[in-house]
Amino acid sequence: MRIGLIGGVERTEPLYREIAEMAGHTFSFHSGSMAGRRSVTLANLVRGVDLVVIVTDVNSHGAAQCSRRLARRHGVPAMLLRRCSPSRFAEIASTLSAAPARAWHCG
Repeated sequence: MRIGLIGGVERTEPLYREIAEMAGHTFSFHSGSMAGRRSVTLANLVRGVDLVVIVTDVNSHGAAQCSRRLARRHGVPAMLLRRCSPSRFAEIASTLSAAPARAWHCG
């Protein structure tokens, strides 16, 4: 499964990537910054994943709204979390099937 994480500290991206890959998933990251062309890269991330995890505590209101709207538009399940520590992300990754599953429901 392809998992996208929007928001979070950029220096922890390699750790999240390692966690996802150890669970058999691919991983994409976006800081949540909407400056410049980053809104385009946000849209590309959402279109290219099977699940998007949106961290609301570190995202701007606009980035969180845009991420949710893009996920809805492209039929990508979105999981909104106030915070997402590496251990919480590992829990999420371990519960998901490695196969793409657009029908997966979070809630």
